Amino acid sequence: MPRVVGVRFRNSGRPYHFDPTGYELRAGDTVIVDTARGLELGRVSDVPMEIPQEKVAAPLKTIVRRATAEDLDRVEKNREHEKVAFVSCREKVRQRGLDMSITDAEISFDGSKMTFYFTAEGRIDFRELVKDLATQFHMRIELRQIGVRDEARMVGGLGICGRELCCCSFLREFAPVSIKMAKEQNLSMNPAKISGACGRLLCCLKYEQEAYEDANSRIPRAGAVVVTKDGQGIVVDVHVLKETLMVRLDHPGENEFETYANDEVEILRPSPRCPRSVVARAVANGYVPPPPPPPQVQRAPGTGGRNRGRGRRESGPREGGPREDGPRHDASDGETPSVG
Repeated sequence: MPRVVGVRFRNSGRPYHFDPTGYELRAGDTVIVDTARGLELGRVSDVPMEIPQEKVAAPLKTIVRRATAEDLDRVEKNREHEKVAFVSCREKVRQRGLDMSITDAEISFDGSKMTFYFTAEGRIDFRELVKDLATQFHMRIELRQIGVRDEARMVGGLGICGRELCCCSFLREFAPVSIKMAKEQNLSMNPAKISGACGRLLCCLKYEQEAYEDANSRIPRAGAVVVTKDGQGIVVDVHVLKETLMVRLDHPGENEFETYANDEVEILRPSPRCPRSVVARAVANGYVPPPPPPPQVQRAPGTGGRNRGRGRRESGPREGGPREDGPRHDASDGETPSVG
């Protein structure tokens, strides 16, 4: 198995693998590495380790050397230059009236290329903007459009939990998140509570999704009829993580609510949205599920219903004289045909 070291670059929460080439590196060391964009300065995030060959992205680049004091000074000068370029680019975007938002500016380690990151709703024609920037800074200019999640990763900030954004600290890749996850976790559908700093759904919805799916596969839904140690009742609410049920007991003349563990009750009649395991528990207690609805017959188009009698109309006259519903009026000839 190849021996690799994880290196993380600026504005990137994902570490990339490199060949240590004999260097004994520790987490936090700054190194100069060979990348597809040339030499870059990075920081070691993962100590050298061996990983399977299929997890290595070929070709594996190498560690060139440890970063020296001169390398750090060059990077510091580039950072100062980036601040000036960032302000200048935003001003030129405003002057040209382009519908785009500049997020960050980045200069390569050797100072040969400057990259501007921006967000926009659609495609932007920035060819004239590139010419203006190249004339001002006398280097190769690249404009790269990014998404709102990448923008949040670059800008940084704090989440609603009070901690640093996951994409800025440890999250390596953005996992797909859907509104179905929020519904399955019984969260409020208020967009302000389930959206992150980027305006998209919270990435942390993915973290506990498997636990919720596993628990929901065993818990009955509201409306199921159950038998508890205190008598029969109806489930009115569930606590997924605790796997407990709030049951309204069928006591005459009063409504009494009690909380029971899921494995302490017997299912008599499941509600329509109960999972299969819950239905199986009810069947074991004598419940007979209703038969499935009969399959609907697929009728060919134009053979029934509203399309009945609406076959293809022929352009020529039909045999047997005119139609019983009267003559047709052709608006192209401008005359009303006579009847008689």
